Formats: sequence, C-alpha cells, structure tokens
Amino acid sequence: GVAGCCAKTTTAPLDRVKILLQAHNHHYKHLGVFSTLCAVPKKEGYLGLYKGNGAMMIRIFPYGAIQFMAFDQYKKVVIKKQLGISGHVHRLMAGSMAGITAVICTYPLDMVRVRLAFQVKGEHKYMGIIHAFKMIYTKEGGFSGFYRGLMPTVVGMAPYAGFSFFTFGTLKSIGLAQAPNLLGRPSLDNPDVLVLKTHVNLLCGGIAGAIAQTISYPLDVTRRRMQLGAILPDSEKCLTMVQTLKYVYQQHGIRRGLYRGLSLNYIRCIPSQAVAFTTYELMKQFLHLN
Repeated sequence: GVAGCCAKTTTAPLDRVKILLQAHNHHYKHLGVFSTLCAVPKKEGYLGLYKGNGAMMIRIFPYGAIQFMAFDQYKKVVIKKQLGISGHVHRLMAGSMAGITAVICTYPLDMVRVRLAFQVKGEHKYMGIIHAFKMIYTKEGGFSGFYRGLMPTVVGMAPYAGFSFFTFGTLKSIGLAQAPNLLGRPSLDNPDVLVLKTHVNLLCGGIAGAIAQTISYPLDVTRRRMQLGAILPDSEKCLTMVQTLKYVYQQHGIRRGLYRGLSLNYIRCIPSQAVAFTTYELMKQFLHLN
C-alpha cells in the first residue's frame, strides 16, 4: 500500500496531463505534453496538477496492497502446482492474476479519480469524491456505472502487470545470480538474504514499467475513453472495447490516437514503477518480511 502511494504521488501531475490528452479535453487538445504541463498551473493553479489525487490515494493504497500481496500468494500456488512451466513464466502468470485481482477490487475508485482529473476549473460537474460516487450511481445505471471500461482494463492489466512483475523479477534474479557483489547487498532485516542495491532496484523497476506500458498502452487509452464516456461528446461511439478501439483508430490513427500520450507515459510510468518496486523492497526489510 505504501509502495503504491509513494509511486503515484511522485507522478500525479503527469497522470493528470495524460488523462487530459488521452481523451482530448477541449481546453488542452491542441497542446502537447510539456505545453499542457505549463498550461494547467496557469489556468488552474499548481494544485490543478494534483486534481483527482485524493481519490487516487484512496484507490491506490488498497490496489497496491492487494496487487503485491496477491502476486506473492499466486506465485506460491503456481510454483506448488508444478504446471510444467519454466521458472520465469510463473512470474508472468502470477503478475497477470495479481493485476486483475487488484483492478477488479478497486475499479470504482479509479472511475471516480478519472472523472475528477478530467474536470477543468470553472466547469466542475463533481464537487468531490463522495459527490462523484452519488452522481455516477444515480445518473449512470447504479453499480454497473462504476464498472464502465472494466473489460479493456482487465485485458490491458494482464500483460501490463504480468510483464511488469516478470521483467522486474527476472532482472533481479539474473542480476543477483550473475553479479551479486556488484549489484547486491545483504538485506537490512536478514543478512542471509541478498537484495538489490537501491539504484539497481530503481533501474530494474523503470525497465519493467517501460516494457509493460508499451505492450498495453492502446488498451489504457480505450479504458480512459470508456470511463469518461458519459461526459465526452462522442460517448455513443465508445460503448464497447472493440467499438472504442476502432473509433479512436479511425478518428486519430495509431500515433495520435492509440498511442497518444505514450511519451508522457514513459516519463510518468518509468519513475512510478521504479519507486513502487523499490519502496516495496524497502518496506519488506523495514517490516522484517525477508
């Protein structure tokens, strides 16, 4: 939970800009990544860069906690079952299942966070987290309104979380096996356990984030479009995952549609994943879990 909160707070301004660009907010749609980062504080003040971050923190603590805990549990189950797979593939399977579990458990909070982050000062439809929950529930079909866009999220989360955990775990095990003195050090809580040095941890987490994002990004764009559905003018064209993918591709193409905001996502996701994995490893030592 702490790992998730640290990671997301580090990159919250980039998250807000990504949502504004992905769904072509009419105030900022003519701008690029860095010009939007400069325009938001001018239009909405510096706190505008953190709009929706309160909802993000409420969501990310249980999300991070469930994801990391589920990964450890699923990995034990997969290894115990001896499914006839290589040592590294169990990380991919466990990571995918952990990501899907965490997403399903915390999806309504993500929906509310995105709605709050998409608002621009002076045009507020939602007054806060509780008001957003009430409005979505009453105006968008009850509980089903909170799960709009769940399908592309789950489909996208499987490769994202899977490759994230897989890449980090594989880099960590290879690094400690091949160059233990150069890349590793004894754990603070258990000298018999070797862990990666902090800067190596950050690097491995960053690489893991970059690979995972590239693979799953078009589905992230699809998810945002569907989550924002009711407040976008072209919402009737984005009712299902396939419809949304087709519509974005036909209207904006691959680079300006399905991969719009990807450069920002690298800037956002690489440090986010680096901080998440590093904080997680440090918290395990702090809480004597090695």
